[in-house]
Amino acid sequence: MPGPLDHLPLLRPGVRTKRVSSYDRTGGNNDFVPIEAGETRSLAQIAGAGAVKHIWITINCDDPMIKRNAILRMYWDGEASPSVECPLGDFFGQGWAERYLYASLPLAAAPAGGNALNCYFPMPFGDGARIEIENQSELPIKNFYYYIDYEEHTGGVGPEVGRFHAWWNRQMPGPESRSGDRENEWETLGVQPINPSDANNHVFVHAEGAGHYVGVNYYVDSPTPLWYGEGDDMFLIDGEPWPGSLHGTGTEDYFNSSWCPKEPYAHPYFGYARVNGETGFFGRTHCYRFHLEDPIYFEKSLRASIEHGHANTLTLDLATVAYWYQSEPHLPFPAILPKEKRQPMPRILPPDIHRWRDSWRREMGGGPLWGNEPLPDSTKIE
Repeated sequence: MPGPLDHLPLLRPGVRTKRVSSYDRTGGNNDFVPIEAGETRSLAQIAGAGAVKHIWITINCDDPMIKRNAILRMYWDGEASPSVECPLGDFFGQGWAERYLYASLPLAAAPAGGNALNCYFPMPFGDGARIEIENQSELPIKNFYYYIDYEEHTGGVGPEVGRFHAWWNRQMPGPESRSGDRENEWETLGVQPINPSDANNHVFVHAEGAGHYVGVNYYVDSPTPLWYGEGDDMFLIDGEPWPGSLHGTGTEDYFNSSWCPKEPYAHPYFGYARVNGETGFFGRTHCYRFHLEDPIYFEKSLRASIEHGHANTLTLDLATVAYWYQSEPHLPFPAILPKEKRQPMPRILPPDIHRWRDSWRREMGGGPLWGNEPLPDSTKIE
């Protein structure tokens, strides 16, 4: 099997390396472009055939949510519907518009403090490429610095080469109906229901055409201290019925870890770039998994999803960015959520937990209750 550097000595006639960047055209040092509030700016408009090989971006904006409020779009071969549509931060591995270090093989958020956004996914095109940013913030991006390094291919791009796609999906599902509207995990409230379906799962890929899926960034914000990750991953290929060709055993298992982890870990193909660090599993966790050695192939369609808790019994704030290659035309993405519905949920704070305790005391009759008294049998799910 060839090694990862074996291609370096190969000569490639007909390939020319080029770059589009924000350098100061006057020869000065103002090597950035401003992007006004509400403005859509074209970063690159490339003719002919080639491939984007690397993107680097860093920005300066007074809006703390700018990485959710700026939308990245990419178009190949003159298409009208973007093949990439995603909040800027989520695409590069920065959830909730936060800043933190992130290291994987295709994506990275580098020093200082995660402000340097990098992408190494190859992005081929046969007849032109367009990359743009829309600033949906009410504030300007004062400094937008970028490189887009690409190749020109004078010999064209063959029909066997898929086009790069990335789709962001954010949902906040609640307990599914068969759970009796109870957030029952680890059988805390009784016997848990079964889930012989993917109907109520969080979907991170819905593609039509021929291609292969290569990975996902998974951002979960949990409002419960119970483990969020009993959800199974499910891949239904070419219209097959449940349980599909690939059916998982738990969220952390899909992300190549085990036993409810909450520690940072960085592998080139998988890891935990951000963990909650709070009581139990309250709060925000960012996991990633890239199928660079084991792509998931499909010829007609792919529906990839994951449960939110076992049998979809938990309320979670889930946002995912899936990455895949496929033939065109692709299935157009649903309209991206408006800015107001892309904002993170507020954090759970000690006063919130105290109010829950007060509700528990009242439900249990009041008095000096500790808060972990057993539930009456009538409240359990059977």
